[in-house]
Amino acid sequence: MSDKTSRREFLDRSGRVAAALGVGAASAETLAARTAWAQNAPVQPKSAAKAPVMALIGCGGMGRGNMNNLMGHGIPFAAVCDVDDRHTRAAASEVEKRQGKRPQEYKDFRQVIDRKDIDAVVIATPDHWHALPTIYACEAGKDIHLEKPICHNITEGRAMVAAMKRNKNIIQVGTWQRSTPEFVDAVDYIRKGRLGKVTTVRAWKTDDFRMGKNAPATPPSELDYDFWVGPAEMVPYTQKNTHFDWRWYWNYAAGMTGDWGVHMMDIGLLAMSPDTDLVMPTEVSGYGGKLAWPDDDRTTPDTHLAIMQFPGFVMHWETGRKVVDGMNPAHNNATQFVSADGSSLTVWRGGWSVKGPDGKEREKVQAAGWNGKYDHMQNFLDCIVSREQPRSHLESMYQTTTVCHLANISYLAGESVQWDKAKNDIVGKTGKDTLPYKRAYRKPWSLPKYG
Repeated sequence: MSDKTSRREFLDRSGRVAAALGVGAASAETLAARTAWAQNAPVQPKSAAKAPVMALIGCGGMGRGNMNNLMGHGIPFAAVCDVDDRHTRAAASEVEKRQGKRPQEYKDFRQVIDRKDIDAVVIATPDHWHALPTIYACEAGKDIHLEKPICHNITEGRAMVAAMKRNKNIIQVGTWQRSTPEFVDAVDYIRKGRLGKVTTVRAWKTDDFRMGKNAPATPPSELDYDFWVGPAEMVPYTQKNTHFDWRWYWNYAAGMTGDWGVHMMDIGLLAMSPDTDLVMPTEVSGYGGKLAWPDDDRTTPDTHLAIMQFPGFVMHWETGRKVVDGMNPAHNNATQFVSADGSSLTVWRGGWSVKGPDGKEREKVQAAGWNGKYDHMQNFLDCIVSREQPRSHLESMYQTTTVCHLANISYLAGESVQWDKAKNDIVGKTGKDTLPYKRAYRKPWSLPKYG
């Protein structure tokens, strides 16, 4: 599949096969249900009969969690897909238990995307498998719930945003902190100027993941390892470089900075912006390394600090050993805003607090739990009907993901990098030969050209 033409050839062939199996074309019942659901705004599906038909691509823990969330909103799942048969079977069994009918099981996501009776997909694959399923789903007219971070590198992200705009898809990213009370309220507090002029933003997450030393091994028989590696560089399989732990290898992901930076830095960027068109840094400097466990198999740093210059303020990102709010050791992940007079607001999963220049707490709010007003998946479903982009939409999350990539790029390049928001690119050549900026795809895969 070297380009979109070859993809269409594949879809044509697979479509004929699907039709022969009776799974490719939309049934009259499905089309009627889709129309009925779309005409019943505001979106609060009362039964599966009114819901858009969905499929899950990537059936690991996050994927099944998202799928179960959507089924709780009355959304039917007609297909599940994973390159590991164990994951596919587990997802199919969950659907069957909740919906009374087992979904079709697939290994190749392209066959799922080809199904005309599927309106939207959840993409919860590893980071290096986000771009192609997203772009192909855009081209097929599907709406998408996409796990974070949106892309393995900046070049992929640009193509994904362009594909979405060209095909007018609704794409929500799984950065659900944009939809929970503590973060929504803290962002509003900062935007309204209640803390005063913010000069410094800090974000952090403790990183204590260890991969150890792992010898090459034979992949499990249920796992199609070649397909799992996909467009990434082929490296020997080990027990620590696939499910879940792929996060700590440049070949597949962006380390803790990509995995959690898109949550914690995102809140800082969102609060310091008037809307979801985020303020972007002009210069980023990253430092760190494999300092805690230098002989560990992971390739991303276990200790990473970045300083970012923005118009009017500075952001500091940190991940490493026991990174906590000194005022509350329980906060091993948080975002903090510091004003010109020394006041601060710190927000974490579960609550937020404001302290004056003297360090004394002025306000403290514990989140009361999930509320329909803030429901992330409900926002996605509402937007499928309204055709407005969700509050955590792809283009905005491309901006946050780019900031994370820039922190990694500077670390890998060994020098600061500058970003031009208007040109949507790094200034000069520094860092453009790093994996967080671009990669050569392994054949037969290729990134469709957009832009």
